[in-house]
Amino acid sequence: MNTLDSYRDSHAELREMIDELQSLMSPEKLTVSPNAKVAYQMLCDLGQRVKRHLAEEDKELYPSLLIHEDPLTKSIAWGSILGEKPLRKSFEDYYKRWLRNCEFNFTDDFLGETYQLLEMIYQRLDHEEHVLFPKAVEIGALEGGRVRTRSARIAAR
Repeated sequence: MNTLDSYRDSHAELREMIDELQSLMSPEKLTVSPNAKVAYQMLCDLGQRVKRHLAEEDKELYPSLLIHEDPLTKSIAWGSILGEKPLRKSFEDYYKRWLRNCEFNFTDDFLGETYQLLEMIYQRLDHEEHVLFPKAVEIGALEGGRVRTRSARIAAR
């Protein structure tokens, strides 16, 4: 079961990965083969980490928010879920276009798409931190730092 702190830790890890990637993502640095290989692996790792993060939220956080009686809470949850779709789709398309064949072809188009994708991830993390998590805490879906299941909330009443 995830806690609010574990979600925040996940955000910190993702932001750190993005910051490290951005420090490597210059045409000059990517012409050096070891840098290109490291950047490629980091992008693959980031993709897996983002997928895991979103899947954890789908499984543990959203169900509590979606069944809450407050319409605003449900709306925030649905908005967050719908907001994930472009990120998931963009990463899928990005992976197919740039990472699938292990070709370290870091063109201007690649760099542009990479920066856009990294920005989408940052925006997603900001949304979670400023909208989703505060609402989850407010309604008791994250109490004492833990994600509370529906049955745990009912038992607490």
